[in-house]
Amino acid sequence: MKLTDIRDNEGAHKSRIRVGRGIGSGKGKTGGRGVKGQKARAGVAVKGFEGGQMPLYRRLPKRGFHNLFSKDLNEVNLGRIQQAVEAGKLDAKGAVTIEALVAAGVITRQATDGVKILGVGELKAKLAFEVAGASKSAVAAIEKAGGSVKILAPAKILAPAASQA
Repeated sequence: MKLTDIRDNEGAHKSRIRVGRGIGSGKGKTGGRGVKGQKARAGVAVKGFEGGQMPLYRRLPKRGFHNLFSKDLNEVNLGRIQQAVEAGKLDAKGAVTIEALVAAGVITRQATDGVKILGVGELKAKLAFEVAGASKSAVAAIEKAGGSVKILAPAKILAPAASQA
């Protein structure tokens, strides 16, 4: 066998149909575009156009809004943190920060605005938290266990310095 003898399997390669090359080809005259009209021409995009009728995306009412000031926080329950401490993944002596929680596998992604601790579950370990937020029930449970909560101030976005005269 030589390299020149190698061929694809029968039917593996389908040759493309050349449209608009005479009536005898079967794809001549209009070239598969039907008859005259807007869609028979080149460069036509009529997505969402309904022939002058009010399109569906304009008939339906607008709903909701996007809050520009909303915070993107990871939410973690106290019970999940206690599981990580018991499993030895989270060090009870060090501060519990977003980096420590990611390293322990408690959270999978780092949210842009930090972590919020929620009060579901029971916390037995004495932990020092440094987080972006905590619910009242979570703060009460942490302090009851002998720990502390330090709420970190959000990072301020510095505006361009105005010219000082």
